[in-house]
Amino acid sequence: MFFKKSLELPTDQTALPGRAAPMLEAGERHFVNGRPLHGPWPEGLQSAVFAMGCFWGVERIFWKIEGVWTTAVGYVAGITPNPTYEEVCSGRTGHTEAVLVVFDPAVVTYEGLLRAFWENHDPTQGMRQGGDIGTQYRSGVYPLNASQAAAAEGSRLAYAEALKGRGYGAITTEIVEPGPFFYAEDYHQQYLAKNPGGYCGIGGTGVTCPIGIGVLS
Repeated sequence: MFFKKSLELPTDQTALPGRAAPMLEAGERHFVNGRPLHGPWPEGLQSAVFAMGCFWGVERIFWKIEGVWTTAVGYVAGITPNPTYEEVCSGRTGHTEAVLVVFDPAVVTYEGLLRAFWENHDPTQGMRQGGDIGTQYRSGVYPLNASQAAAAEGSRLAYAEALKGRGYGAITTEIVEPGPFFYAEDYHQQYLAKNPGGYCGIGGTGVTCPIGIGVLS
């Protein structure tokens, strides 16, 4: 049904047209903690967006962190409005699989979330993570304000230096504004809690960062 997947991002001319409204709802409550998946969020909470491969395992990494209030999976940094999972997987929407993390900065800082991001995947692999290949598996930090952008850029420099010192390649992680966060279909939300036997190479026995813990001070 879809064209052969490309490792090149589409252009405005080649991207799928999408649609004006979502085809499916993402559900209302987090399957693990029962909290809302959609804002507005309680006063004092902040949001962050990360992409580091298959979003099933990535979401589980973040919902387990103390101070994370809720999480949801979706698609960001693309062109096609309101894409479906199948469309994203075709490589013709430009999106990457991402996780929205809502957190209490009094308990866990944005820098702490960045540490979890860098140290739970390999940020040098380009359009893939391990055996998962395609533009939707690219690594990305998607700042929501200037403070997050500065912290993300600083952390990338720190990890790049650490990787270089150990003989690894350059970081391919993109740091750009996310654009709209399009919620993924309900069956993807908290997938590994709904499907305990499900496998994802991120956050389990699969891909991790090739450097040790603690690069960020």
